[in-house]
Amino acid sequence: MEIIYQTADLAVCVKPMGVDSEKEVPALLTQQLGGECYPVHRLDQGVGGLMVFARNKQAAAAMSALVTRGKLEKEYLALIHGCPEETEGRMEDLLWKDSRKNKVYVVKRQRAGVRPAALRYQVLRPGEESLVRVFLETGRSHQIRVQFASRGFPLVGDHKYGSR
Repeated sequence: MEIIYQTADLAVCVKPMGVDSEKEVPALLTQQLGGECYPVHRLDQGVGGLMVFARNKQAAAAMSALVTRGKLEKEYLALIHGCPEETEGRMEDLLWKDSRKNKVYVVKRQRAGVRPAALRYQVLRPGEESLVRVFLETGRSHQIRVQFASRGFPLVGDHKYGSR
């Protein structure tokens, strides 16, 4: 694993695409660093990027508290089909996850299992395929994928949610 930053309490590494962030990456880091590693957040298996890991239970608890209180900002870059009219904006939806299909849907009303989801975005490079910066306000399963796809802008290569 490529480690970008580390202290006695934290490690920031590059998670490759196709690697499971909750099982495989912690196991690889534990082996590489010679001690336990706890994921502070997750990335979908098909996504690559920087991840933060706690290196002890105290740091894991402290980082989890920051995530819960919304004090840890998560930023993503995504390539989407098409381009939103607004170069900056906010998306707010109700999401429901069908665990049997491992798929998430935008729904219109609150009911059992439905959770609110919000993100902010900024178009960095508009085009037929646009590069967007995404700031998550909530961290729901498949959130970025579903919220953009539901507006007609699926992530490039994301066949589950409508990419061509």
